[in-house]
Amino acid sequence: MRSEKQFLVKQISEMIGGADYVYFVSFAGLKVKELSELRGQLAAQNATCHVLKNSLIKKAGELLQIDGLDKIDLTLGTALVSGKGDCSAVAKVLLDFGKKNDKLSAKGGYLDGAVLVPAEVANLAELPSKPVLQAMLLGVLQAPSRNLVSVLNAKAASILNVLNAYKDKVEKQ
Repeated sequence: MRSEKQFLVKQISEMIGGADYVYFVSFAGLKVKELSELRGQLAAQNATCHVLKNSLIKKAGELLQIDGLDKIDLTLGTALVSGKGDCSAVAKVLLDFGKKNDKLSAKGGYLDGAVLVPAEVANLAELPSKPVLQAMLLGVLQAPSRNLVSVLNAKAASILNVLNAYKDKVEKQ
C-alpha cells in the first residue's frame, strides 16, 4: 500500500478509535448544499462528517481489529460521522435528516466496541437525551428513600391524629 494511503488509514483509525461513537451513512445523490447543511447540524452536536473511501474504512477497521465490520454494507458512497458526547442526539439528527431527504440513510455504526446495524442506529435515535436519562436514573435511585420517608411520616401523622382525637374527646367531656 502506498504511503499516502497508509497515512489516510492511520488517520481514519485515529478518528474511529478516538470517538465515542461512529456512524456510517449512505449519501449517494445528496447535493453539496444538502451535505453542508447536514454537516452544520452535526457540528451543533459536536460531531463531524467525513466522506471516505470504503476500502480505507475497511483497512482501518482491520487495523483496529473491529470484529463484525463486514456486517455493514460499505459499498457506494459512505460518509463517516463521528464525535464525542451524546450518541443518541447525533443519531436523531441523522434520522431526521434522512426523513426529509431519502438519499441519506444509516448503514450502521460502531459504539462501545460493538458494531451496530441500521435498525440499532434508529433505536439509538429514539432514546431520550443523556441529561434526561440521567434525571430518570436519579429519580429511580431516590424513590426508595423517598418512599421510606413517606411511610415514616404517615406513621407519625397517624399517631398524632389519634392523640388529637383523644384530646378533642376529653375536651368535650
